[in-house]
Amino acid sequence: MDAAGQAALDASAQVGRASRATTAAKGRPTPKRSEAERQRRQPFTAPSDRKEASRQSRGRDRAERLRRSQAMQRGEDWAFPVRDRGPVKALARDYIDSRRRFSEFYMYGLVVVMVLAFFKSSTTVFLVPLLVLVAVLAMLVEGVFIGYRIRSLAQQRLPGESTRGVRLYAAMRALQIRQLRFPKPRIKPGQSY
Repeated sequence: MDAAGQAALDASAQVGRASRATTAAKGRPTPKRSEAERQRRQPFTAPSDRKEASRQSRGRDRAERLRRSQAMQRGEDWAFPVRDRGPVKALARDYIDSRRRFSEFYMYGLVVVMVLAFFKSSTTVFLVPLLVLVAVLAMLVEGVFIGYRIRSLAQQRLPGESTRGVRLYAAMRALQIRQLRFPKPRIKPGQSY
């Protein structure tokens, strides 16, 4: 090897030593792979029998359900089912819950129509299907109106958020009896959303 090549090797060796010398020492030797793997592992205590394992599993599941249920009661978004998550769905819920609507009372009317259906007079035979048809048409018109209104409101207040499925979501919520709605209404009728 000539002198120039030897000088280049010495220079690169000194640079390598200098870069190693500037890094801080960790103060302990590098652990062996088996020791590092042992430290990474969590201590695992398997149950002694299958019944104990299922009991522990049920206990964990129960605790998780309780935690999720309490979070849903508080209105935390992560705990809701996927269909109820997001700011657009929250706006739709608040919009629906801010007023009383005809479709909210549909279920009560349905009970009355069912009772009327048991009477076999000529008036009820003519009246019951007509009442059902009128109620369905009214709910359909109200659902379409609610859908368009909530979609435009969401685009106005929450630009950039997806409004996919919000029209049907809002219309279906309007059909539910207020006390049975899930998630529970955050606002009372008459309050602004």
